[in-house]
Amino acid sequence: MNGSTPLVGAIAGDMVGSLYEARPIKTKEFPLFSRRSRFTDDTVLTIAIADALLGDRGFAASLKRWGRRYPDAGYGGSFIRWLLSDDNEPYNSWGNGSAMRVSAVGYACDSVASVLQQAEQTAVVTHDHPEGIKGAQAVALSVFLARSGADKLCIKSEMHARFKYDLNRLLDHIRPRYQFDVSCQGSVPESLIAFIESADYEDAIRNAVSLGGDSDTMACIAGAIAQAHYGGVPQWIVEAVEERLPSDLLEVMNRFDEVHGTGTN
Repeated sequence: MNGSTPLVGAIAGDMVGSLYEARPIKTKEFPLFSRRSRFTDDTVLTIAIADALLGDRGFAASLKRWGRRYPDAGYGGSFIRWLLSDDNEPYNSWGNGSAMRVSAVGYACDSVASVLQQAEQTAVVTHDHPEGIKGAQAVALSVFLARSGADKLCIKSEMHARFKYDLNRLLDHIRPRYQFDVSCQGSVPESLIAFIESADYEDAIRNAVSLGGDSDTMACIAGAIAQAHYGGVPQWIVEAVEERLPSDLLEVMNRFDEVHGTGTN
């Protein structure tokens, strides 16, 4: 795996944020990895969506297949009930689970229209609330635009025009009062701002975690967009991901790179 492999930016963000989800911090000064850094449900479901995009398996079937393979990854209560049931009906969620798992769509699609349509399809199997769909579309489109060469101002403008997200706020103003929030509407805009204010990939991750919210998911989102914008992830971070990722998840990531990795730089 190399630093421009699609999905590594999202998965690294998840692993970095995993340490701070239960212990929120309000600073950018923290160790990026430790022995307790691990992948969570964000990684498992990102891989599930990527695997579905690679094959003939539908999104619901792939989410259930991978989720059941890793049942202790840290899923939310509503999702775990859906995961373990025989019922595939969505549950009208506006949670950020739809946004954290969608980044592969930004690489697999070749137009704005197809990104929006495919992102909606990844969301509605569980998150059929308008905010859940919007969050998935916003993240996938940001990744697509970033990897296509759009600058931050263009991405910011698109997110406001299409989704009415307020991205004019500053992290320094958000951070003091920001609390743990699993809604798309309460975490996706902040994750986008973490990317917009970043100087490089690592800085985007630190920005997201420093807000003291749903850190693994927010760093996963910010990391996915930052990788696409900055053209990759530092090699030492890639190696830290490889050390912590089981072979079956790594295999899907590498297959996705073989099919959709061209043009990510």
